[in-house]
Parts: sequence; C-alpha cells; structure tokens
Amino acid sequence: MTNTQTHPVMNLPENYKVFDFSEGYDPDKMTQFVENGGWGVGGYSEKRSNMYLAPQYQNRRNIHMGIDIWASAGEPVYSPLDGEVAYMANHAQEGNYGGTLILKHELDDTIYYALYGHLSPESISDLQPGQKVEAGRKVGELGDESENGNWPPHLHYQISIKDPGKADMPGVVSDEEHEEALKAFPDPRILIGEIY
Repeated sequence: MTNTQTHPVMNLPENYKVFDFSEGYDPDKMTQFVENGGWGVGGYSEKRSNMYLAPQYQNRRNIHMGIDIWASAGEPVYSPLDGEVAYMANHAQEGNYGGTLILKHELDDTIYYALYGHLSPESISDLQPGQKVEAGRKVGELGDESENGNWPPHLHYQISIKDPGKADMPGVVSDEEHEEALKAFPDPRILIGEIY
C-alpha cells in the first residue's frame, strides 16, 4: 500500500470508534451515536449484515467497497490531495448517497477517482466539474438523514482506478462481484492513510 502524507479527509479526533458491521448494524444506535457527538470508522471490504435493505441492493449486495467516517451532520470534509472536480450529483433515493462528489487525483503516476458520498447537496453547490482543488481544501459537509439517503450522518469514501463516467460507484457489491471490485476499487487508505 502506498504510504503518503496527505491532508486528513476529515478531522478525526484522537479517540474514535472502529466499527465492525459484519455482526450486524442498528441504524437507531448509529443515529444516537452521532447525535451524541460520536466519531467512528467503518471498514473497507467488510461483509455487512442487515444493513443494505433498500430495494436496489436486492438483498445480495452487502460487501462494503469504501470506508465510512461517522460524525455529526455539518462536519467538514476535505480533499486529501491536489486534484480536480470530476463529477457531482444528488442521489436522493432511499439508501443512496445523497449529495455526491467525485474528485480526480494523481498519485505515483496513477489516476484515482475519489467518491465522497452522503454530503449535504448545498455544501458542494459552489463546486464545478473541471475546477481545481488543493490538498486540504474543504469540499463539502456531511448531510443529515433527510438529504443523504436517510442514513445516519457519515462520509462514504471510495476510490476507483477507472473513470466512473458519472458521480456514482457501487458502494457495496455481491459475493460474485467482490473479486473484480477489489481490483477496480482499491483500499481508500492509499489516499487517506491508515485511519484504522
């Protein structure tokens, strides 16, 4: 894995919880956790049970291909590296990303497309595709449940080595898709460091 010195994607406090959702997920407990000011991280390539229940997941897609950072709505999100805005959208569907931003970065001669999901659409409204962003620039804020697909506030951060062509990537995949997904969507810690 690439060892880089990058700007934090979020200002994690010294003490935060690392979650393991392979044994189950309780949305009410997560909402209470973030409403009480809790910070937590959810892992990459983790098979999660009882979490992805919206119809688009077809009760099959449950392997998480990004990293989640759980925190209160309104918390700022930053670009870890210099890059540019590639795509933006608002995926307002139940269980989807809500406000979504994809930045394009180059590191060690490799192009990465980084998806930021569950943002407040208003917080990214001043950005435009093609716009340059510097490492450490605030690029958005976490959305609340009413604007981020009805999830407790968190950032879904995922990277792709292929141009997705739009502001979307499959954040969870099925068992059958997992091997190919690991190649297409590498571990985000390549860009954001060893946060767990």
